[in-house]
Amino acid sequence: MADKETEQTVAAEDDETDLNYQPPAQKSLQEIQELDKDDESLNKYKQALLGAGPVVADPTIPNVQVTRLTLICDAAPGPITMDLTGDLEALKKQNFILKEGVDYRVKIHFKVNRDIVSGLKYVHLTYRKGLRVDKAVYMVGSYGPRVEEHEFMTPVEEAPKGMLVRGGYHIKSHFTDDDKTDHLSWEWNLHIKKEWDE
Repeated sequence: MADKETEQTVAAEDDETDLNYQPPAQKSLQEIQELDKDDESLNKYKQALLGAGPVVADPTIPNVQVTRLTLICDAAPGPITMDLTGDLEALKKQNFILKEGVDYRVKIHFKVNRDIVSGLKYVHLTYRKGLRVDKAVYMVGSYGPRVEEHEFMTPVEEAPKGMLVRGGYHIKSHFTDDDKTDHLSWEWNLHIKKEWDE
């Protein structure tokens, strides 16, 4: 039931400018590796892009696992990181602090375990006092399976500043793909303050 609600929320809040983009038919990693297997140069290219093969064969483990999100800020007194492998409900009760006017970036760590995933994107919806005040959509890209985690970093942004924008913000984050598969959705709170230790 919760998955359907999340799916509807992401779909309802998706970009209004739908360009009728139809993603290509999904092929398994094995199907791609079987194509043109007698072409030596193409095989070397596919090996470089796709690696040796599936990292995790266990079908109960999700193909895409989002492990953590970090707000990268040189001015911060310490790392601002949230673990996304644990209790996501607990994140709703935590308050992450960001000083007004600082430059920051969002860094996402994720794993792809079995098949290539195309058109990954990170959607970041910001609410204040129940009203949506911002929406950011970041195209993450397409990735193949590998043992190491992949990382994605957003462009540099400036935290809002001024007395009117200080306070609490509720953020709904979604990690989806071309097929509108919801790989992970979570909610968290961000407080914009005048000083880090205020």
